[in-house]
Amino acid sequence: MKILVTGGAGFVGSHTVDALLEEGHSVRVFDNLDPQVHGDDAGIPEYLNPDVEFVKGDVRDRTALKNALVGIESVFHLAAAVGVGQSMYEVMKYIEINSLGGAVLLDILTNDKHNVQKVVVASSMSVYGEGQYLCQHCGVVFPKLRPVSQLESKDWELHCPNCSRTLDPIPTNEDKPLFPTSIYAISKRDHEETFLTIGRAYDIPTVALRYFNIYGSRQALSNPYTGVAAIFCSRLLNNKPPVIFEDGLQSRDFTHISDIVQANMLAFDKDEANYEVFNVGTGTSLTIKDMGNILRNHLAPDLEMEILGQFRAGDIRHCYADISKIQETLGFSPKISFEDGMKELINWVSTQHANDMVEEAKAQLIERNLVQ
Repeated sequence: MKILVTGGAGFVGSHTVDALLEEGHSVRVFDNLDPQVHGDDAGIPEYLNPDVEFVKGDVRDRTALKNALVGIESVFHLAAAVGVGQSMYEVMKYIEINSLGGAVLLDILTNDKHNVQKVVVASSMSVYGEGQYLCQHCGVVFPKLRPVSQLESKDWELHCPNCSRTLDPIPTNEDKPLFPTSIYAISKRDHEETFLTIGRAYDIPTVALRYFNIYGSRQALSNPYTGVAAIFCSRLLNNKPPVIFEDGLQSRDFTHISDIVQANMLAFDKDEANYEVFNVGTGTSLTIKDMGNILRNHLAPDLEMEILGQFRAGDIRHCYADISKIQETLGFSPKISFEDGMKELINWVSTQHANDMVEEAKAQLIERNLVQ
């Protein structure tokens, strides 16, 4: 099958390309080689499989994208601007690349001749906002953002919106109401809703995957808006301590890139996935502080982490995946333990160079009163 992977030169895209080629598919990559991800004046990355057909282009360019779709039978739409904090002050950029870029692809599929028979689109756990919680008195609840007054008093945990008791985080399932708390998250909600709507209307099988926090080799270490593991690694490679907001006990579901690819391939291969949304994670949580300590112990054990006690606008406290739907429907099962995944990441990171841009990114947030 001839497959187009938008964003195929990136982190998730390039690993997905490898899996598709291993299955015997023909792959065309469409990527703009964004300098924030690939570096200034970057060419095709060395890790990108040479067996792909590479087309440099931007998803906002309708003509270029239409040409890239010629002869294509399936699409992985992975191209996106990534960065929760940055999206809060580069609003037009994120809406244009993510929401409009997705709309350009869908406009082609609805108005021009094509051979596309399936689409897999990347969504994000960020669409949920806060995760799902249990109140020992009221049951399952879906709190929204913590009030600024609460955060200013350094009361970090979520409280029940009904009785004010402290809540316990529980796995977040796909039926949880969506409450995105950043422009990036809103654009990802746009992705899954627009793609599934058009897919159903035009009988193009479409699947949306809500990725939880991804880590692994090929992540853009010099991009200060990428995943937390890569940001920490960038700091440590430059002999600087990881910077952690709040108290470091906020938790996430850290998922190795190989398990993300496993989910991508299952969504692509199985008809049972069509027109559905799936969480992709491990079903377990780890605190940001623990993640930082593991990386620090391997890369720069003499450094101490910098826990700021500050908070960022829109940040959530806890969110980890309920993966029962993708397990039962598609047979997904996380294969990489956190320990093994960290070994793979650390071994790769140890061979890399990173420009530490974290302080500059933090300054941008402070200038706009997005950090307090």
